[in-house]
Amino acid sequence: MAHQRSTRSYLIRAIHEWCTDCGFAPHLSVKVDAQTRVPMEYVKDGEIVLNLSAHATHRLTIGNDSVQFSARFSGVSRECSIPMGAITGIFARENGEGLFFPAEPAAPGDAAAGVAQDAGPSVPPPSGGKPKLQIVK
Repeated sequence: MAHQRSTRSYLIRAIHEWCTDCGFAPHLSVKVDAQTRVPMEYVKDGEIVLNLSAHATHRLTIGNDSVQFSARFSGVSRECSIPMGAITGIFARENGEGLFFPAEPAAPGDAAAGVAQDAGPSVPPPSGGKPKLQIVK
């Protein structure tokens, strides 16, 4: 029997492509854990929102297990690596439309470690309540 992959990476790639095609800035909402590599000085309450647009990232790879890229934070280039399980959503900054996921439970002993964010303005994803899928038109 083949290993079943999560749909999360496929959905993230699809919404990223939709944002790019529409001229929107795709943003990633992340619950930071020990495996998340981003500039920690931009993490707030264990979370960070990252701009994944072409002008904000370099060498962006949305793989099946993680999202990786380099980006400038306050003018300093930083390497970022976000495990799929830490991603809680991907949405367009301009209208907030996208997909949001339930956070996967962190492994025991996980603590926030290394995080990054684009210096530009961003819109935080909706918070509170149950996660929901939104229809993107």
